Amino acid sequence: MESTFSSPAEAALQRDAGDPGLLTPLADLDRVYELERVIGFVRDVGCQRVALQFPDQLLGDAGAVAARLEEATGSKMFILGDTAYGSCCVDVLGAEQAGAQALVHFGPACLSPPARPLPVAFVFGQRSVALELCAQAFEAQNPDPTAPVVLLSEPACAHALEALATLLRPRYKDLLISSPALPLLVGSPRPVPEPLERFGRHFPLALGRCLEEYGAFYVGGSEASSDPELDPDLSRLLLGWAPGRPFSSCCPDTGQTQDESARAGRLRARRQYLVEKARDAHVIGLLAGTLGVAQHREALAHLRNLTKSAGKRSYVLALGRPTPAKLANFPEMDVFVLLACPLGALDPQLSSGFFQPILAPCELEAACNPAWPPPGLAPHLTHYADLLPGSPFHVPLPPPESELWDTPDVSLISGELRPPPAWHLSNDPGCSALTPRPQLELAESSPAASFLSSRSWQGLEPRLGQTPVTEAVSGRRGIAIAYEDEGSS
Repeated sequence: MESTFSSPAEAALQRDAGDPGLLTPLADLDRVYELERVIGFVRDVGCQRVALQFPDQLLGDAGAVAARLEEATGSKMFILGDTAYGSCCVDVLGAEQAGAQALVHFGPACLSPPARPLPVAFVFGQRSVALELCAQAFEAQNPDPTAPVVLLSEPACAHALEALATLLRPRYKDLLISSPALPLLVGSPRPVPEPLERFGRHFPLALGRCLEEYGAFYVGGSEASSDPELDPDLSRLLLGWAPGRPFSSCCPDTGQTQDESARAGRLRARRQYLVEKARDAHVIGLLAGTLGVAQHREALAHLRNLTKSAGKRSYVLALGRPTPAKLANFPEMDVFVLLACPLGALDPQLSSGFFQPILAPCELEAACNPAWPPPGLAPHLTHYADLLPGSPFHVPLPPPESELWDTPDVSLISGELRPPPAWHLSNDPGCSALTPRPQLELAESSPAASFLSSRSWQGLEPRLGQTPVTEAVSGRRGIAIAYEDEGSS
């Protein structure tokens, strides 16, 4: 029964932590993991206990990195290998259990602010980039030297963007370079003016310019990856970028480019389909996909209020990483909404194999908030914090007397007319001449309760106070396939 709702302990013990064939040579360890910068970080914060967080594919190097850092700093290092949720988020809970005073995160990261203040250093690694090939690919994709373009990259290639821009600036004047939005240490001065922060990156826009004016040139990925969903970071950029602007990607090893406009359109169409599924849903499961990212409690409360205002039922489920086996235990749910970091909500494993679709918080907002802009005008927000009050993208719910709740809406999936929320019908003064009959009260009941009543087996009946009290007696012994009183037959 335990493995039904959570991953069994044997699975974590038997899983391969790292491939020995992919171990980094000791001579390259300092360069790949930027150990000099990490040593300087540990000395600057002056901590004696440091947590080192590695994703599964880098755990093979964790022991060597920890030993090198302990020898250079004299601080105690703790390796955080397995995380309850996504490995791209800072595991502040695991660091607290180890009593760590700081954390070093290795590998791809979503750069979401942690729920608790903790000094964090990020090490993305430095992937080699063929600058000349990438520069030639950029010129082929952008023949107009006056067109505004932003240089983007996967985190491991961010170190090469400035060198690539140096090769391009003699011809391209309106070139913008993005950089990872790394958190500032406590006491560090903030840059003036502060750059725009979007998609986990900083964009140093000039005064009066906006990001929607720029096209994009992305350095990252590989020749073999033809599906953008294989890279959640690229999916986040394709969904959130202005639809009317060009977007191309370039393999850093070979310089092969690809126009991403068609794949971005397919991604947006898939997300719009999920919005329609959420509008048709009556029961929604809210999956707690993070406990270490800031404002996750406020976001959960916002989603619960959102579903209640739209006349839908919601249930909060804390199951760790979602799997088809776990979510199959809740057939009452019409859709699930994963409250996770921007990269966790776009995990390619969530797009197939599940009995019900899994949505991002932005798609639930578009489905339940009648004041949300229509498709094509509303931005696709990849982080749930953008939906909360105080964000420039926050759209408050209309008041109960607003006519937006009465706007006719037809499902694009079933073709049926969607009725207004039940609470709005009961408060409508135009319907005061109608007196509801007592036998119609079930129309306001929980859809989950209606689903349960249709089952042939509804669980054990408690029958409190109806069962006589008796002394305990010895029951049957053995296992179900052969009890001791059944004999050998």
